[in-house]
Amino acid sequence: MVQHRSDLQVRDKVVVITGASSGIGQATAELFARNGARLVLAARDEAALQTVVEGCRQMGGQAVAVPVDVTDAERVERLADAALAKHGQIDVWIANVGVGAVGLFHEVPLTAHAQVLRTNLLGRLNEAHAVLPVFLKQGRGIFINMISVGGFSAVPYATAYSASKFGLRGFSEALRGELMNHPHIHVCDVYPSFVDTPGIGHGANYTGRKLTVPPPILDARRVAQAILRLTLRPRPTTMLGVPTVALRLIHAISPQVTVKATGRVLRRYFARAQPIPRSNGNIFHPPAKPGGIDGGLRSPGPSVRVTAGVMMLSLGTLALILSARRDGGSRRDHRRSR
Repeated sequence: MVQHRSDLQVRDKVVVITGASSGIGQATAELFARNGARLVLAARDEAALQTVVEGCRQMGGQAVAVPVDVTDAERVERLADAALAKHGQIDVWIANVGVGAVGLFHEVPLTAHAQVLRTNLLGRLNEAHAVLPVFLKQGRGIFINMISVGGFSAVPYATAYSASKFGLRGFSEALRGELMNHPHIHVCDVYPSFVDTPGIGHGANYTGRKLTVPPPILDARRVAQAILRLTLRPRPTTMLGVPTVALRLIHAISPQVTVKATGRVLRRYFARAQPIPRSNGNIFHPPAKPGGIDGGLRSPGPSVRVTAGVMMLSLGTLALILSARRDGGSRRDHRRSR
């Protein structure tokens, strides 16, 4: 049997994945398992984690489960210790945990805001703090920092989530600056657009309305493939999905346009969406049902493709208009100053 390049380079690599019990984490674990990696999988829900571990073993990978809440720095340190005790090295650490709380800022409990920041941002610092000394001792290693399109463009009604994602981008940039003299240690950011995972249904929802995300929606397995490619050829920034590229561009030109437009769209959506009970979701405890990889958000019908195409065309046109206005304003200011 002919082995692919990914098989040859990933086989027997020791890969730690947090948030591995569902969604992108589970999809990534399964992909690495099929490529023969030695996996150390972490999440809060031990039962769900064991299910993923068994699936990975059936796919040919070596996998163990280590139940961890990343907000507990000591537990994260023990996760790194467990990987070293089992395999003697850590080649890749995929930091994938993320939660969200949706609702008007003043209506979301402050404890929920704090927990989102504690999980998404401080939890990520805990992970890097645990594995970086290992990488420095080895002289090599790859830290993959899962962020999202929210790292470039803030999301109204998800203020703590937005703050955490902006913070993660700054964290990575600063860390890369510190590691510039260690060419074989890489910090790689991944910015997917909306992904079809159970996360949107698991998150805290204080709007009283059913949540969804706009198309186009990525398959979590595509994100997993991008993560695998980073282990073969690390790079600082990976953007996935046309909306990420478009929103990054428009936000760079005029941040207020994206914020106002997003806020307007969300207000209209909440006014029409199906009423549901408010919930803390999974921010304080694991969800009752892990949910697997897919969230059931994608629809392959032509209406979705048309909607996506129109949205992307509109974003592109808006970017060009904003750019032209900015250039025109600069020229007028230049003429006035002469």
